[in-house]
Amino acid sequence: MKIAVLKEQLAGERRVAATPETVKKFLGLGATVAVETGAGEHASISDTQFADAGASVGDRASTVAGAEILLGVQGPDPASISGAAPGAWVVASLNPFGERARVDAYAAAGFEALAMEFMPRITRAQSMDILSSQANLAGYKAVLDAAAEYGRAFPMMMTAAGTVSAARVFIMGVGVAGLQAIATARRLGAQVSATDVRAATKEQIQSLGAKPIFVENVKGIEGEGTGGYATEMSDEYKAAQAELVSSHIAKQDIVITTALIPGRPAPRLISDAQIATMRPGSVIIDLAVESGGNVEGSVAGEVVEIHGVKVVGHRNVASRLSADASALFARNLFNFLSAFWDKEAGKPVLDEEIGTAVRITQGGKVVSERLLA
Repeated sequence: MKIAVLKEQLAGERRVAATPETVKKFLGLGATVAVETGAGEHASISDTQFADAGASVGDRASTVAGAEILLGVQGPDPASISGAAPGAWVVASLNPFGERARVDAYAAAGFEALAMEFMPRITRAQSMDILSSQANLAGYKAVLDAAAEYGRAFPMMMTAAGTVSAARVFIMGVGVAGLQAIATARRLGAQVSATDVRAATKEQIQSLGAKPIFVENVKGIEGEGTGGYATEMSDEYKAAQAELVSSHIAKQDIVITTALIPGRPAPRLISDAQIATMRPGSVIIDLAVESGGNVEGSVAGEVVEIHGVKVVGHRNVASRLSADASALFARNLFNFLSAFWDKEAGKPVLDEEIGTAVRITQGGKVVSERLLA
């Protein structure tokens, strides 16, 4: 069983899908590992480190040749992996909804594409969940990015020259990224509040020492979707939430938005009118900017100023912490493949529950119900 680790081709992608640690673990399962030259250069991993771990290192053609499993962070161009074994697995974050043409190309080429972002959020798959591992780092980095753009200190400081007030930070969307953002902002000494459409997050917010900002007594507050994701809310709830949030945003120094709905554009949480109520020098971080944005006027890959407020739209935020993000991503992939490794077959054999969830192409066609619906 040959496993190929590909160098990422997408501009700005600094992560790599394996590390020397996971290479050694794959070798321990009986696999051979080939790594494309320069695959880890942006994640502080040299070709020598991969070679010392037991991998062969070479150009893409030699890396891919005969490989039965291809590992990537982003989905590779199907044409660039044509030398892989027939029916080879492509294991990566494949963006199936946004890159449907590429999905169809995988099917046409006979690849079995496994979308890691479709991993079900069940207990036994937690260690395989790339969305959670990467969102955790994105939430942390969002606070650091906000601190870098904000022209004032985060903690309250009592000095001989007077008192500096603590920054007021508001987190919108309390999933994995939001919870880490709350914890990080609290550690930096900010006064933190947070909101979410899911009622269950209220206790989580309080447990981290932040103030929950919730719409009360309006139908739709539960907001629970499949796998713990948020869903679209009722119009009544949206109106009540907009009114509550508007009054709260006007008092904040920093707002971080993290709301995503799988397979759909990101919900709009902050309007231009709401931005205008914030004081000049305030900062908004839009972690959903690549999915359409939670903030009106945010621009993917840019920091723009709107009504004197900096609106930050960095792309691929987890990749900005490439070494740690790669380490976690690589472990997710190893945990996934090793959990199903059949020693007799010398390869992983997926079960129905997880296999059906992540498999998007097989036998020359698209098979994922989420894409066929």
